[in-house]
Amino acid sequence: MAIEVQKLLLLLLPLFISIFPSISLEDGFVQCFSSNTPNPNATSQIIFTQKNPSFKPILQSSIRNLMFSHKSTPKPILIVTPHNISHIQSAITCSKQQGLQVRVRSGGHDYEGLSYTSHEEEDQPFIILDFSNLRSITINLEDETAWVESGATLGELYHAIAKASRVHGFPAGSCPTIGIGGHLSGGGFGTIFRKYGLAADNVVDAVIVDSHGRLLNRTLMGEDLFWAIRGGGGSSFGVITSWKVKLVRVPETVTIFDISTRVVEDDDDDDSVITFMKWQDIADKLPGEMFLHAVMGIENVNSSSSSSSNKAVTISFTGLYLGEADVAVSLMSENFAELGLQRNNCKQMSWIQSVLYFAGFSVNSSIDLLTQRNQTSRISFKAKSDYVTSQQSIPLSGLKGLWKILLHEDNSPLLILTPYGGRMSEISESESPFPHRKGINYGIQYIVSWDNSSDDEKYLEMMRRLYEYMTPYVSENPRRAYLNYRDLDLGVNRDKNTSYEEARTSWGSKYFKNNFERLAKVKAAVDLGNFFWNEQSIPPLI
Repeated sequence: MAIEVQKLLLLLLPLFISIFPSISLEDGFVQCFSSNTPNPNATSQIIFTQKNPSFKPILQSSIRNLMFSHKSTPKPILIVTPHNISHIQSAITCSKQQGLQVRVRSGGHDYEGLSYTSHEEEDQPFIILDFSNLRSITINLEDETAWVESGATLGELYHAIAKASRVHGFPAGSCPTIGIGGHLSGGGFGTIFRKYGLAADNVVDAVIVDSHGRLLNRTLMGEDLFWAIRGGGGSSFGVITSWKVKLVRVPETVTIFDISTRVVEDDDDDDSVITFMKWQDIADKLPGEMFLHAVMGIENVNSSSSSSSNKAVTISFTGLYLGEADVAVSLMSENFAELGLQRNNCKQMSWIQSVLYFAGFSVNSSIDLLTQRNQTSRISFKAKSDYVTSQQSIPLSGLKGLWKILLHEDNSPLLILTPYGGRMSEISESESPFPHRKGINYGIQYIVSWDNSSDDEKYLEMMRRLYEYMTPYVSENPRRAYLNYRDLDLGVNRDKNTSYEEARTSWGSKYFKNNFERLAKVKAAVDLGNFFWNEQSIPPLI
């Protein structure tokens, strides 16, 4: 009898399909979202499918790397722009129901575009949770804290702090259009981190929606998950909606200076070479109030020619001192006389003016410029990162080889060298997932940009050659990297079944060293099914 019933069902199946046709993933998601939202009529202002004329402008609004805006780049099937936490909870519920991946975008600065695209070989449908509507900031000077939603930018946070106080700041990055969500969850350093630590070191609470749709603050999520999201990358563990950060006291007057030098390549006694060699030894040992980074690049000395014989290596030393200029000059004279800093090299200003300066604006500009979310020019670029340890500075022979490489590239990369030490050496490398603390002299960011999409592979290969050349002069076992300078060349998760050991050996230990194991155990505790997955998300370790 059972066999006869099965035959009948098979005969009727085509009829059922014709009467009840399957709906698309997009329609299924929209229907699910509407049924899970208190105000279903607002769905059309929250969800944008590819057919919606607003889809493309919203998608492109915060794509910072044009390498991931090509027509061939995988696109989300829809974009969700939540206005409140219930919209995020509904989006997670419906994504799980429809078998969709979730990418979360706060500012769009992810160097490999993981917040708005997919690099999978197989076509895996995904959605974007775009946080551009979730960017409220509440400053509380009584307890010197601020609650910041993840969609706010660094510039908006700095602006809000400056409006409330002349003597408070926050130790985060220089680019004002970076989203708070990604910056804090990856660590976040800037011009005052040698005094106050990372942005993530100054997070005191957070709110996250987990894979079950639950809303959790620090107390409810527990200290393990709170530890993980402050430097371990929030997108592996849930959707972080807001952060409570500790504001720091800054002096009313700070000092900026910038001294540029040009290297004579074949002269070992060149003043610029001597100055840089001393910088390698001293920059991390200066008091925490002094931030002195070096930027190494190429300039054309003959604008009519781009041959290597008409180029020169330049090194710019830019400093921020948390105090007055006379003290800065005295400090540098005692510790780094080779730089030749004089009082007329210095400009005194407020802390918020120094923010404008490092963002590339005039210090006399209105601070309202910091709230312009799309001011960054959009280009194609590739970046990588390294760390130089106290065990070995780059020798002169290594520098000469580096300069030769830079001089012979037609579009040379820039090297931004950031000194560590100060407060960073006082914090244990296991205090947060960000492990690059004591023993780091300086970090390196390599970055190159270009305009023509047909040149993508050319510049990617050039950066890989440069990175390979630097191998003997940087950290080893593992060769370290900074999560917020995301680099898929280090390795990727093949799929959701990529093992802990595969991820650890390819990219995990480079970003997190020994903290990777704890991150993977936290992942197993909060997202065992690996719902929050991307090409470099933390795999669960049971």
